[in-house]
This record gives sequence, structure tokens and C-alpha cells, in this order.
Amino acid sequence: MLDFAIFAVTFLLALVGAVLYLYPASRQAAGIPGITPTEEKDGNLPDIVNSGSLHEFLVNLHERYGPVVSFWFGRRLVVSLGSVDVLKQHINPNKTSDPFETMLKSLLRYQSESGNVSENLMRKKLYENGVTNSLRSNFALLLKLSEELLDKWLSYPESQHVPLCQHMLGFAMKSVTQMVMGSTFEDEQEVIRFQKNHGTVWSEIGKGFLDGSLDKSTTRKKQYEDALMQLESILKKIIKERKGRNFSEHIFIDSLVQGDLNDQQILEDSMIFSLASCIITAKLCTWAVCFLTTYEEVQKKLYEEIDQVFGKGPVTPENIEELRYCRQVLCETVRTATLTPVSARLQDIEGKIDKFIIPRETLVLYALGVVLQDPSTWPSPYKFDPERFDDESVMKTFSLLGFSGTQECPELR
Repeated sequence: MLDFAIFAVTFLLALVGAVLYLYPASRQAAGIPGITPTEEKDGNLPDIVNSGSLHEFLVNLHERYGPVVSFWFGRRLVVSLGSVDVLKQHINPNKTSDPFETMLKSLLRYQSESGNVSENLMRKKLYENGVTNSLRSNFALLLKLSEELLDKWLSYPESQHVPLCQHMLGFAMKSVTQMVMGSTFEDEQEVIRFQKNHGTVWSEIGKGFLDGSLDKSTTRKKQYEDALMQLESILKKIIKERKGRNFSEHIFIDSLVQGDLNDQQILEDSMIFSLASCIITAKLCTWAVCFLTTYEEVQKKLYEEIDQVFGKGPVTPENIEELRYCRQVLCETVRTATLTPVSARLQDIEGKIDKFIIPRETLVLYALGVVLQDPSTWPSPYKFDPERFDDESVMKTFSLLGFSGTQECPELR
């Protein structure tokens, strides 16, 4: 779904642009430190492009101006929060809407969630149960796909290069499509077709909407619309098949069908979940294996834990929960690789962070990539060290940022 080693800068900018497009502008920076627009029309967009990525731009901005900074995206004011302390002041643990999902829906021109609190809570619970039930029901499938990939690697000569990114993307596509949409994707050709359409849609989300080039190219626009239509078509077919019937395996769509959602909501939610889950799974697995091959002492300790927990017995969902060090490795992978460097929320009402007033309808960025590598929170932040997550207070901080616990996004689970 992308160059899944990192989020492409164009995709991140597109997410920002999609939200900013929906709301009125403000030229009042409210006294928040930061930079003035480089250009009247584009604001600081040239600075972001010159930095190489939105993440690098935010790193430099926070180094210069502190944990609360401002810049301009076009004619719109953006405020970025870059420390755990200021994020604690802004994050509402009872907030039920997912900012990543909201922006992705707007880019796909879907209807963003606007239900009341109880409806949003119901939907969040539906998602959580859907992920849990589909994982348990399809656990044997995950083992099978993992063993197939392992057998492929073991068949290689020791000197042969392993195309890790390619293999992990393939693993993610096979596992997620079957867990979300069922046995249709046991067919290799269906997976290949999904991956092709998925790549077309995601690449245009990342670039075409931002620079306007999609609307200027009839050919590209038709390819995008055809790919999206094909993805929606297969989802509609599966939703129809699963309604009112019982199947031996439970998939994610089943949970949505059984919930109090209409067909359009089921379509949109299953589309968003499929798109995001494939990428997050691929990136997390790629970086985890990469770090394990680089840090042999971590690899050895993880192997010892796996051997102690499993022995010669089977791998089950229950004994996987005992893999405490494995969980630490995954958490440190998410932190070190900055898999999700930016999240965002729209300021519903005028708010205050430290001494700064944030005007209503300002886009507030959570500079997670900055926060996750802040030396005041994470000693030796660029070192891959799973031991840091042995501390319960560190896990609480990680949970606050949305990477574990009750705030963890469904796709990451």
C-alpha cells in the first residue's frame, strides 16, 4: 500500500491537507512560537518539501522552538505538539474518534464519523471485538502463512538475499485479506488483484490529492476510480454473502455485519480497516525482523523466551499472551522505527496548552515521531532497547500515545 518502510511525505501532507480543506482559515498564530509562511499561497509547504519529510520538518521545528510550535499549511495555521507533557494536556482519553481514520475517510471521499458519544463508543467496541474474534478464529491461518514463509526462507542458500519488504508485504496481504474478508482470498490471484488495486488507490491518496495532479490526468484518475470501484465491489459482494449466514470462521466483516451499522458504514469501515491493516502489519513485521537480525542479543533473548513458553508444545493464543519480552520487542520496534510519525485532531473548541491559546478549528498535530525519540522521555532514544518497556510507567506513556492498552488502534492490534 505504500513504500511501507516509512510513511511517504506526500501521504502525510495529504492527510493534513484533507482536514485543512474542510475548515475555515485563520491567519492568527495566537502567539505560539514557530515560523511565518514562506509563501503567501503555500505557507510553509516548500520548507516541508525541502526537509525531505513532514517528520524531519517537525523534528527541526521542535528543536528550534520547543514543544509547542506553529507553522502554516497554505493559508491555514497548524499547531504541533512535540513532548509527552504537552500531549497529556491535550489528549482526551475518552475521545472515541480515530484521527487517522477520519482523515483517510475524507481522502476517499467517504462520510467521516459524526455520531454522538454513545454511538462512537459502540462502534469502537465493535472494532475491538471484531479484531479479537477474527484473530482467534483465524489463528491457524496465521500459523500456516507464517510457516510457509519460514519454509521459503529456509530453502534459500545462506548467502542469498531475502527481499524482506516484498515478502512481508505479501504476508500482510494474504493474512489481512483473509482475516477481514474471508476465504475468497485463499485464491492467490485474488490477493494479487487486491494488492494491485490497493497500491493504485494508496499511491494517489499519497500524491494525487495533494498536488492536484490526479484531477489533471484523465488516465490516472480513471485508473484510481477503477481500482477503488473494484475494491468496493469485492467488499460489497462479501458483505452480501455474510449477511444472515453462519460460517465456520469469523472474519472482521462479520462483526460489522452483526453490529447496528448500515451497508455503507460496513463498506467504508471494512475498506479503511483493510487498507490500514495491510500496511501497518507489513511495516511492523519488516522492521521487527530487521532489528532482530541487527541486534543478536535481542534475538537470543527472544528465542529463549519462546523456547521457555512453548517448548515442544503448540503455539496458541493463550500462551502467546505469556510472551512478555516479545511484546517489548514489538513496542520498541514501533517506537524506534517511528511507524506512525504523525497523528492529528481538529481543535473542537478553543483550548489552552501551557500558556498558549489554540483557536477553535485549528489542526493540532501530534508529532509522535518527535515524542518517541525525545531524550527527556526515552534515554538513548536512537538505540533499539526492548528492556526500556520492562518499566510499567513507560508502558503507560506508550499507551497514552495510542500504541498499547485501551487506546491502541485496532489495525496495530
